[in-house]
Amino acid sequence: MTKTRTWLAAALVAGMAGANASDAAEAWRPEARWRGFNLLEMFTFNGTPGDFKEEDFKLISELGFNFVRLPLDYRFWIKDNDWEQIDESKLAPVDQAVAFGKKYNVHVQLCFHRAPGYTVARPPEARNLFKDEDALRVCCKHWAFFARRYKGVPSKEVSFNLFNEPGEVTEAEYGKVGSALVNAIRAEDPARFIVADGIAWGGRPSKALFKLGIGQAMRGYRPMSISHYMASWVGTPTDEPVWPPPSTVSPLYGPGKAPLNVPLVIEGLPAGTLSFRPGMVSGKVRFRVAADGQSVCEKELSAGQGAGWTNTVFKSEWNITQAKCLSDVTAELPQGAKRLQISIADGDWAELTKLTFTGKDGKSAFMGFEQSWGKTNGAVRFCGLDAKPAFQAAEGAVGGKAYLEKELIVPWQPAFDAGVFAMVGEFGAFNYTPHPVVLTWMEDNLALWKEHKLGWALWNFRGSFGVLDSGRKDVAYEDFHGHTLDRKMLDLLLKY
Repeated sequence: MTKTRTWLAAALVAGMAGANASDAAEAWRPEARWRGFNLLEMFTFNGTPGDFKEEDFKLISELGFNFVRLPLDYRFWIKDNDWEQIDESKLAPVDQAVAFGKKYNVHVQLCFHRAPGYTVARPPEARNLFKDEDALRVCCKHWAFFARRYKGVPSKEVSFNLFNEPGEVTEAEYGKVGSALVNAIRAEDPARFIVADGIAWGGRPSKALFKLGIGQAMRGYRPMSISHYMASWVGTPTDEPVWPPPSTVSPLYGPGKAPLNVPLVIEGLPAGTLSFRPGMVSGKVRFRVAADGQSVCEKELSAGQGAGWTNTVFKSEWNITQAKCLSDVTAELPQGAKRLQISIADGDWAELTKLTFTGKDGKSAFMGFEQSWGKTNGAVRFCGLDAKPAFQAAEGAVGGKAYLEKELIVPWQPAFDAGVFAMVGEFGAFNYTPHPVVLTWMEDNLALWKEHKLGWALWNFRGSFGVLDSGRKDVAYEDFHGHTLDRKMLDLLLKY
């Protein structure tokens, strides 16, 4: 037998032998919902492990939170870039974090954010944990080492999170990898409480792991247009951060794309001003706004020509330039409109991302849109400037919590039904998203998670997603132990 096959056979035997021994791990659950933060001192690899700060644990505890997740990069603790060799001395910061957690009554969850053979970060791993048995063997070796190192530390103080956000993997692949890692841990420490991130980057639970008796973790980043607006690592955003969530709308198509060239209809507008923001525009288009059959505005745009454009690209397969528009099209409605139509009178196609109506009294309301390709638009009804929402699409308005229930909770119902422990391992919004939008969006998430008894961890404590030193330009910060404190965000987190 080869070394790898011998190891796999031994792992299967160990897993079968440890099945009964794992009952304690399966039975244990946190007494209180975990609520806290990710601490990132060993998240970004720079060759030298960072020291976790006692002040963080002290402040987290004093502020009323009980949980930290430590996203770890295995490259910090290997010798000479050899993933087979573990340098115990380089794990001193992790040991210290575990000690701080015990001292301040804060649970510590250890996560291989970059595991041997898998990461969502850059650069990718050279070997594939889900397809390379040697990579799986090495990852099991690292988790077995951690299991031995922290054996005797109760699960109420330390839990393990196998690795971060498995992406494009099958249930069979995840079942094989998850089983092997759990068996490697339980062979050393049968009582350790283990959490695995859900499949599809935490988007849904992995049913293949249900039989293992471990927890699973989801994410709280939907929609990305809010959570990662202007974040450099995800590219230039194509959607403005809008909350409550936008309604679905088809791009507007020109006459040459019949029968898809159906206008967006808005019913019941009083006198005032209507403006809308295109998104991506393909080629040269001419917008037309008609109120009760009469044209009140026509505007021609050429993608990428002049100022006010971004994301310009030439599509050689269609011999056309496409670009994202940064300016608005405005139409005056002195008499209002029982039936207003927005269409492309000539040209290829263009998205719509946001529509704003301002009444004669200066009050305004807006409606954001998500694109739905290949469909035709229905009617939108204006319900009044003081209505919530002011605009209602034909399919009905979607409130924030209803959207999140559909996008985040419904996919996880199989785990809830199976009695699987679930939590939100990461959530938050980058510091370019407008603060009022962040707080409204965050409260809808937090309220929903509380209803479903889900714990959570904000992506960081100090930094661009956090409550301390976040660097937002639209927050009135408080001085707090030498840091800048986002009091409104803190109070919101404490509420839930």
